[in-house]
Amino acid sequence: MHRRLPHWKAGLLSILVWRDVLLLLAGVAFAAATSHAPAVAVPSGGECRMRAGTFETLTVPSQMGPIEVQVQWARHCGARALYLLDGLRARLDTNGWSDQTAARALFAEDNITLVMPAGGPGSWYADWSAPTVENGRTVTYRWETFLTQELPAYLASYGVSPTGNGIVGLSMSASSALTLTAGHRDQFISAAAFSGLLDWHTPDLREAVRTITWQAGHNPDSLAAPGHPRWNDLDPYLNAPQLAGVALYIASGPGLPFPGEFDSLSSVPTAVGAMSLEAGTALATRQFKTRLDSLGITATYSFPAAGAHTWRNWDAELTRARPVLLDALLGPDPTGRP
Repeated sequence: MHRRLPHWKAGLLSILVWRDVLLLLAGVAFAAATSHAPAVAVPSGGECRMRAGTFETLTVPSQMGPIEVQVQWARHCGARALYLLDGLRARLDTNGWSDQTAARALFAEDNITLVMPAGGPGSWYADWSAPTVENGRTVTYRWETFLTQELPAYLASYGVSPTGNGIVGLSMSASSALTLTAGHRDQFISAAAFSGLLDWHTPDLREAVRTITWQAGHNPDSLAAPGHPRWNDLDPYLNAPQLAGVALYIASGPGLPFPGEFDSLSSVPTAVGAMSLEAGTALATRQFKTRLDSLGITATYSFPAAGAHTWRNWDAELTRARPVLLDALLGPDPTGRP
């Protein structure tokens, strides 16, 4: 029997539950116009073997089975990487950053490899305790292992460094970007979190996360049983002390859409959900800022005058976050040229 939530937390929970319903109503889908370039031979040494400045999709082995990973190789064969994580409804064949934003064009001239894994819907990009069902197959998610061990080792064969990289998350993966950074400080030295639920430390908000996981089609007990210490590992609020020294960019819009973003009656349900959800994540983001401030941890924050829970908002935030990310990864010259 669940206890009654306080008024404001019940409202936040309601907002979060609306997320998936409204995304389904909106029919959010990513275009599958991905170019599968021929595989690059894996070298025996650690020298650069990437096709500098090009885009391709790699099929990377993992404990979960083969994972499609879209990469835009560094313009000048640079060793640093920026991992871009998808949201709650991540597709198995393409990453939303590649299809729904201008991320590839934004970093096209920079000496940094974009790493955009496909898949992991509703996974929180975590290692799970038990199997779940994804697209009709039974799988035990091992996303943390994949992102911090298997994928970096695979990319190292192309000349991408497994350390000194950056990571960006949105919505579901915003919290993932921060907890992965907190737990793997050598791998990630910069992190950006957009429109995320960054405060899991109370029972009511943890229940909200469990509800989101149910709405994504998974039993949250497969992620971790209630009261299991794993929940603490996945909580950005509790892991905040480990973010000291990281180049952080943290953002959330107020819930107001951009002018003309929802300009038809058919988009009203989507607009209501996107506005309400972003307003809820803005509250959580400001609570997280208070947490970092109390710890004396600095970050770059963005609370713009407009922005709803949409790819258009996240595209704009990535543009604003770019200087923070590149300065940490490459120094003052974003091209990384000598």
